[in-house]
Amino acid sequence: MVATQEAIDLAKIAAHAAHDKLATSITGLDVSGQMPLTDIFLIVSADNERQVQAIVDAVEDDMREKAQAKPLRREGNGPGRWVLLDFGDVVVHAQHDEERDFYDLERLWRDCPHLDLGVVGSAQEQGGA
Repeated sequence: MVATQEAIDLAKIAAHAAHDKLATSITGLDVSGQMPLTDIFLIVSADNERQVQAIVDAVEDDMREKAQAKPLRREGNGPGRWVLLDFGDVVVHAQHDEERDFYDLERLWRDCPHLDLGVVGSAQEQGGA
């Protein structure tokens, strides 16, 4: 199975919003073949908690304004080390760089194809899979 074009378009909106808020790394993974509940994991990170929160706010705003999409669920509003936004077809993981390194979601989902989201800083732009 392959992610739907609608999911890819949503992931691109979220990736651009994260990029605009200076996310340090942006990775899109097509998890549709491994997970029946969603099509794409978008993993973004920042080097401090305030930046993670700024990214999350920008993603929510752009998804609402550009795609009329609201998160079905939001997890991790605490200190801003890892916030998960579930938009149904797209799940956004906004992480502090240290959490990203420790949990290494890309390794856990390494069998899933990387997506070219058209933003500098994405895995494709960095020479990823």
